[in-house]
Amino acid sequence: MEIGIAFSSEEQSPADIVRNVRLAEDAGFTFGLISDHIHPWIDQQGHSGFVWSLLGAIAQTTERFRIGTGVTCPMIRIHPAIVAHAAATVASLMPGRFFLGVGTGENLNEHVTGAKWPAADERLEMLEEAVAVIRKLWEGGYQTHRGKHYTVENARIFDLPDQPIEIAVAAMQPQAAELAGRIGDALVNVAPKEEIIGKFEEGGGKGKPKYGQVTVCWAPSKEEAKKRAFEQWPNALVEGSASQELPLPSDFEQLVEDREPDDLEGTLPLGPDPDEFLKELKEYDDAGYTHVCIHQVGPDQEGFFAFATRELLPHYS
Repeated sequence: MEIGIAFSSEEQSPADIVRNVRLAEDAGFTFGLISDHIHPWIDQQGHSGFVWSLLGAIAQTTERFRIGTGVTCPMIRIHPAIVAHAAATVASLMPGRFFLGVGTGENLNEHVTGAKWPAADERLEMLEEAVAVIRKLWEGGYQTHRGKHYTVENARIFDLPDQPIEIAVAAMQPQAAELAGRIGDALVNVAPKEEIIGKFEEGGGKGKPKYGQVTVCWAPSKEEAKKRAFEQWPNALVEGSASQELPLPSDFEQLVEDREPDDLEGTLPLGPDPDEFLKELKEYDDAGYTHVCIHQVGPDQEGFFAFATRELLPHYS
């Protein structure tokens, strides 16, 4: 299993994101994911740079680092034809180093154009058609598509990369995992669920990469980590479908307003003990993931990179 870094554009400014990706590459990490939001989960996080601008800058400031969107919703806020165009340009700027992660998104980000937020089954249907549109445009030449959810009229992407772009599909539920195996080149998930791996493989995902993501907060002490994580990432306490359905950061703030930092105990690795982190990573390894990105909460990314290089990467080299 290969260990990477997840960059939260909700917590870090655009300039810090670009700087931290370069630092991660220098620290020995080989790949990562970057979130694609227009809103942070809570206002306290304070950022949400446009991912396609960030990726252009990352392409110019890194040499080896491979990165994917984690994940883009190519369905409502941005038409799949535009996503196909953006992804092709980024892949041309960093040959062999970019992959497109896609998923059904969150109302938090997708409601902003005033479009209806579809039901879960309809979102899966839309995602399947959107991926088909993207792949069709990547074939080159002028393309037309008139489907149930999307129309493309005589569109051509002129700058296409020499190598095919991998599409990784996010799935938290079995039906989505089956779809990911059928239409995707890889899986993305944020929980070490063997059932999801099984459904992905049943759908056609055997032998394909499987990307996991784990949220952590390294700090010199557990108490400091709990305090930092609760200030910046209390949404770790939000369960169920709320993450997909709620439209505003204030809604997430209301869900956790009666919670405390101690409530984070047991929900994510906290503090300086590498065994906590290694235990979490082992669950992904045992479940069959081939890659795991670690999302470090808070501003001390350099401190975490040093810790991970020293305490975590040697176990997975």
